[in-house]
Amino acid sequence: MNALHPADYAIMAVYLLIVVVVCVRVTRRSPDADDLFLAGRTLGAGVIGLSLFASNISSTTLIGLPGAAWATGISVANYEWMAALVLVFTAVFVAPVLIGRRLTTVPELLEQRFDARLRKYLSGTSLILSVLLDTAGSLYAGALVVMLFVPGLSLGPTCAALALFAGIYTAAGGLRAVAYTDVLQSLVLLVGSTILFVLVFAEFDYSWAEVTAQVPADKLSLIRPLDDPALPWLGTLLGLPILGFYYWTMNQYVCQRLLGARDIGTAGRGALIAAALKLLPLFLMVLPGVMAVALFADLDRPDTVFPRLIATYAPPGLAGLMLAGLLAAIMSSVDSALNSASTLVICDFVQPRRPQLDAKALARLGRLTTLGLMVVAALWAPAIDRFPGLFAYLQQAFAYVTPPLVAVFALGMLSRRLSANAALAALATGHAVSAAWFVATQLGWLNLHFTLVAFVLLLITTAAAALWQTLLGSAPSTAQLDAVDARQVAPAPPGVRWGAAGLTLATAALVVAFW
Repeated sequence: MNALHPADYAIMAVYLLIVVVVCVRVTRRSPDADDLFLAGRTLGAGVIGLSLFASNISSTTLIGLPGAAWATGISVANYEWMAALVLVFTAVFVAPVLIGRRLTTVPELLEQRFDARLRKYLSGTSLILSVLLDTAGSLYAGALVVMLFVPGLSLGPTCAALALFAGIYTAAGGLRAVAYTDVLQSLVLLVGSTILFVLVFAEFDYSWAEVTAQVPADKLSLIRPLDDPALPWLGTLLGLPILGFYYWTMNQYVCQRLLGARDIGTAGRGALIAAALKLLPLFLMVLPGVMAVALFADLDRPDTVFPRLIATYAPPGLAGLMLAGLLAAIMSSVDSALNSASTLVICDFVQPRRPQLDAKALARLGRLTTLGLMVVAALWAPAIDRFPGLFAYLQQAFAYVTPPLVAVFALGMLSRRLSANAALAALATGHAVSAAWFVATQLGWLNLHFTLVAFVLLLITTAAAALWQTLLGSAPSTAQLDAVDARQVAPAPPGVRWGAAGLTLATAALVVAFW
């Protein structure tokens, strides 16, 4: 592996200094609870869109996507364009409900529709996923890259150092610091990834025909056969929307930016900006990864593709910029996950039990919670090394945990019959089945692609909800039904709806082009 040039270290040092300066500027006054968790509900559309993109790009994209593309082909980009469609749906149908009801956390909506038990169930599950998947996964990815360029480091201490840096400025500035540093980080990330794509494409004389001649044809198709081990077309159609719906609509880690918007229109426009940006990873991360098939045949594991491309093709200075972009993505994912996890703990568990606490006391507890969760994530991150790859670790965990949550959330929004007792029983049933299925899969008794597992678990939970409703009876109150009545909130503005239509057409064109 090529050593970094002094100019690369200088650029990374400048980047870290700028992050510190931005944090100091946005945290001059000690934020109260509303500032810490929702940035005072003052975020603009551009900040929301770039922050959504940056916070997601680390854990599931920057390291995982190039590696998965190198191993299995560009079908891994289906996660990205499907995310764009889910964000379009969120902009038009979900953001008006979240903003119109002045929520602080997404689980609050389940309490309004059902009761406090459902709120705590979703909040607790989201908290575990946020710390053990999003935060720990990002720390692991960052540590891999740093260790690749700085020989002699070990995994555990490197994860701890990254967690400490992100945890301190997240605890100090809350969502405002997270969002504004994410803007900087997303811009660095986009510039660095674009440069890397150009450099790698240059190895093929900027000729797509040359790429298709050197890379196997089956690795250049988005839509794969039903027996494809990586991502069959049926899994793309049935499973990915479920995983995407949880991640982009129910996940506090993502929705916290929408909840911090000034108004419904701002939240919708921010979601659409993020949707447009989610069409770029196919070109900036996936295609360089699949081109690496023709460039590298000696890699030990897929997760090293992106840093290997940087080390091999980036000249002095540019390597530092791209590595800064990668670290930016890691930091943005870590800070976002820590801030959202802290919000869930304080707003869904502490505040309901101790309503006498004022905003300043809640903010202090929020900072301490952030630092505590940082420690947990740093301790768990090295364990991810035992999994076959970061992308597999993240996606398969989501596939077994989130479908029951999506089923009950959707039923609660769409059905006027489902009661709180039936919803809670359905969630418990769905997760019991998913746990048993996961164990059976690990023992080799079942062998179904995890995207299809997600769809089957959704069906099982839906059937369980219908059964439990029949057995337990009772019906929601008028107040509970009003919580999800679209007539209770203003609709998305016409500009948001027109933008959603345009992005849907653009996404369809991209899929057809790389079918």
